[in-house]
Amino acid sequence: MGVRARSVVICAVLAAGVAAAGPAWADLKIGVVQYARLMQESPQAKAAQEALRGEFAGKQKELQGQQAALKAKEESLQKDGATMTIEQRTKVEKDLRDGNRELQQKVQEYQDDFNARQNEELSKLQKALVEEVQTYAQGEKFDLVLADGVIFAGPALDITPQVLAALQAHGVRASGASSGAGAAPKSATPPKGK
Repeated sequence: MGVRARSVVICAVLAAGVAAAGPAWADLKIGVVQYARLMQESPQAKAAQEALRGEFAGKQKELQGQQAALKAKEESLQKDGATMTIEQRTKVEKDLRDGNRELQQKVQEYQDDFNARQNEELSKLQKALVEEVQTYAQGEKFDLVLADGVIFAGPALDITPQVLAALQAHGVRASGASSGAGAAPKSATPPKGK
């Protein structure tokens, strides 16, 4: 039985239990949070993405410059290669191979560093979002708040907008100026190596 199937069975058992319990469950307050939406729309997530972009922008620009220099050298070889001596051509070809190898290594290191930092920040962001949901749920006296794995929840149960409002009210200070990011920022994608 897959994870989804187990989730459906658990929800069905809970629903059957609620129906059997009758009035004791009548006052149960349940909410649902769209966790992915919090990860995308909270000011903490946006601040984390910007912080990562800023932290890695210099290295990305350096890699792009190195890539452009190699491309220019390659174009020069194609253009002037016929007029070069064998020794000159061999030296330029070796320089290109070495430069491309070095660039690929730097791109891999950049991606590894970026992924590690992104995971650190994502972990901080997730912790802050869970704490905010818990604080909101306790303050509003919810008995149960569900997130991932919910197949359907009516709009009346969705407390995501209220949690987002609370996150916005707290601003970036709730999880630090460089809290985690959801997805890798597009501008932080390293250049393709040769």
